Amino acid sequence: MADRVNLFQRLLRAALRLRPTSSGSTSTENSQPDTVTALPVLLLVEGRNDAEFLRRASAILHVADESLPDLGTLERRGQVTFVPLGGGDLLDWSYRLAGMARPEFHLYDCEDSPTTELRYQVANIVNQRPSCRAYVTAKRSLENYLTAQAVFAACGLEVTFGDDDDVADLVAERQYLARHPQCLWAELPPRSRRRRRNRVKSWLNSSAVSLMSAEQFAERDPAGEIRQWLTAIAEMVASAS
Repeated sequence: MADRVNLFQRLLRAALRLRPTSSGSTSTENSQPDTVTALPVLLLVEGRNDAEFLRRASAILHVADESLPDLGTLERRGQVTFVPLGGGDLLDWSYRLAGMARPEFHLYDCEDSPTTELRYQVANIVNQRPSCRAYVTAKRSLENYLTAQAVFAACGLEVTFGDDDDVADLVAERQYLARHPQCLWAELPPRSRRRRRNRVKSWLNSSAVSLMSAEQFAERDPAGEIRQWLTAIAEMVASAS
């Protein structure tokens, strides 16, 4: 485990040293182009789908409110770097990158109990560290912040879901039954169901998100969680500049 952690840190340090400049070339940490911050904020999310959701949602919300950052733009400037965790023990990630002395933003899906309680504990640990912030979604996952209209526009299927539903699984099942009406979703092997669910999860966090409007995000997120996350990232970027 220690060897894997050290290798990951070396790879991440290398990626942070070779950030694109505005001209498209790479620069080392010794050079300081105007468009690149000295301390990029690390955005730790559970997977690539979560990173894609935040990129696309932030671009939409930035158009409606310029005070909210467009994470794709910040990423191209080298001001933020997404770090997909890829599963595993989130407790390890609460301090794994501490030695790099970078500002860290963590976002975890709520999921089900007792996972939810554990994730709040991890978030509390992260929030004790300097220049670090962690949040747990109030809804089950980021797909739950989509509207049914956006899902329908992306795939042509009417699927209703609540804040605690596994949206990817519901859509995958509906999609499968629409194509195979004589079959039962539960009779598919678990591996096949998981593969279909993962494909659906990918386009939910890309195509479906891109079909959302700022008004629809406000409808599905009345507490303003997404705005809170983006505002926190903007503040962290400003402090690191």
